[in-house]
Amino acid sequence: MAKKKEELAAAGSPAWMATFSDLMNLLLCFFVLLFSMSTVDAQKFEEVAASFAQTFSVFSAGATAIGDGILVSNGVSQLNALDEYINSTGYEAIEEDDADKIVKEAMEKAEAAKIEASEELEEKVAEALSETGLDQMVELDYTSQYVELTLNGSLLFDSGKAELKESAYVILDQIGVILERYSESVIEIEGHTDSVPIHSAQFPSNNELSDARALSVFYYLTENTNLDPALVKHSGRGEYVPVADNGTPEGRALNRRVEIKIYNSLSEYN
Repeated sequence: MAKKKEELAAAGSPAWMATFSDLMNLLLCFFVLLFSMSTVDAQKFEEVAASFAQTFSVFSAGATAIGDGILVSNGVSQLNALDEYINSTGYEAIEEDDADKIVKEAMEKAEAAKIEASEELEEKVAEALSETGLDQMVELDYTSQYVELTLNGSLLFDSGKAELKESAYVILDQIGVILERYSESVIEIEGHTDSVPIHSAQFPSNNELSDARALSVFYYLTENTNLDPALVKHSGRGEYVPVADNGTPEGRALNRRVEIKIYNSLSEYN
């Protein structure tokens, strides 16, 4: 009987060793990658990215030039020169104090723009009041939000009443034309009284009286003009916002008033 021929071992390292070596190499690369990523300053990277996007119009899908002969589309080959390039542009991370300063300056500019818008609107309304002869009857003022027309209560109402006097119709007709021409946003009508209590069957307090007077002006203007009622507000403020001393007859007369506020196009109502 012939002897079985012995099988010779394959030359070189065992097959499992090659697989094991590949696995170790992959693991090494993986941990090196994790280490390199952990050293990136995320905040600085985001600030740099934002600066590039705003200053140089770099888009994720494009190859936009950011300097003489420097492109971001070439990938890793550009990263070595990135930090040097950023420094050459004078870009610096925005500190918290600088951010507060920027916000403050932006708010101041916005407020100045609102004031300018109200000034321009006030000039137009003042000219219109002068042309109609109402400049002696209507007091004019403005803030950054609105231009305010103040009418003395005696021009519109009898004492203790909320029905408009017939002589008030002409005044409100002319004011309605001005509102149609120059209103840019919301119009607000406020009724005000003095501090003398009222206890009538119709008006238990000054709150009801002031609200009814504002509502009377609202109805007249919306029914006799093309103003959008949805943009005309009305409210009664009672005796709580005086403009003069309620201790004198003259002061109480000034406090009995109706205010019409024309909000400008940059106001918070837009």
